[in-house]
Amino acid sequence: MNFFLNILKGIMIGIANVIPGVSGGTMAVSLGIYDRLIGSISGLLTSWKKSAAFLAPILLGACIGIVGFTYAIEYLLSRHTFITCMTFVGLILGGLPMLYQALRQKMSESGSRIGAVSVLAFLIAFAVSAGMPLLKEGEATLAAIPLSVSNMAILFILGVISSATMVVPGVSGSMMLMIFGYYYGIINTIKAFLDALRAFDMGGLTTGFLLLAPFGIGIILGIFLIARLITFLFDRYGVQTYCAILGLVVSSPFAIFYNTGLFGEFSSLSLPVIAAGFVLMAAGAVITNFVGAQGE
Repeated sequence: MNFFLNILKGIMIGIANVIPGVSGGTMAVSLGIYDRLIGSISGLLTSWKKSAAFLAPILLGACIGIVGFTYAIEYLLSRHTFITCMTFVGLILGGLPMLYQALRQKMSESGSRIGAVSVLAFLIAFAVSAGMPLLKEGEATLAAIPLSVSNMAILFILGVISSATMVVPGVSGSMMLMIFGYYYGIINTIKAFLDALRAFDMGGLTTGFLLLAPFGIGIILGIFLIARLITFLFDRYGVQTYCAILGLVVSSPFAIFYNTGLFGEFSSLSLPVIAAGFVLMAAGAVITNFVGAQGE
C-alpha cells in the first residue's frame, strides 16, 4: 500500500516540478516526506537498499507526473498563451510572502539586516533574470531546442541549476528554467522525444537523447553535489541568498512575457481573455501561498 501511495506522492511532486512557480521541494514538505526524501538521496551510497526502496516509487511517480503534464502544458501554452502565462505569474508571485517570511526569519536568527551586499545581490539577480531572455530569439522560445554542442553544455548547466533549486522548499526549478528562457524549449524537447519514441523515429530519439541526457546528468549532479552548497549559502549567507532569490522572482513576469512574445500581442487580446487571465493569476497566487503554508 505504501508503495502505491508513494507513487501518488511522486506524481504530485512531478507535476509540481513542471509548473513554474510551484516548488517540488514545497510539495514534498506538504506531503510530509521532504526530510526522508533528502535523507534517502544523501544516504543512497551508504544505505542504498533502504534508500532505493523509498526513492524508487517516488521517482516512478515523478516521471509519470512530468511526462503526463508535459503534453497538457504544451497545449495550454500554444492555445491559451496569455491565460496560461498569467497563471504562471500568479503561481510565482504567490510564493513571495513565504520567501519574505523566510528572509525575516533568517534575519532574526542571524541578527543581521539587509545591507549593501544584500541589495547588490537582489539587483544582480534581477538584472540576470531580466537580461537572460534578451539573449535568445523570442520566436524560438516555444520550439524544441536544436541539437548543438553549445546547447548540450547549456542544458547540462541548467540541469544543475534547476535541480539545486528543486531541493529548496519554496523555490521552483521550472521557474528558474522559465526565467533563463529555456522552459518552453525543454518542455517541447521532451514532447518531441516522447513523440519520436511512440513513432520509433530513431533520428528523433537520437536527437532527443543527446539533448536530454546532459540535462538529466546535470540534474543528478545538482541533487548530489550542489545541494550541500545551497545549504551552506543559506547557513552562512542566508539573508543575501534570499535577497537574490527575491530578485529572480520579482523580475520573472518580464521573462515570462518576453519568452512567449506576449509584449507585442497585448493590444489584440479581448477583455474576457484579459479578465480571465487576471482571475487565474489571483487563483495561482492563492494556490502557491496555500501549498507553501501547508508545508510550514
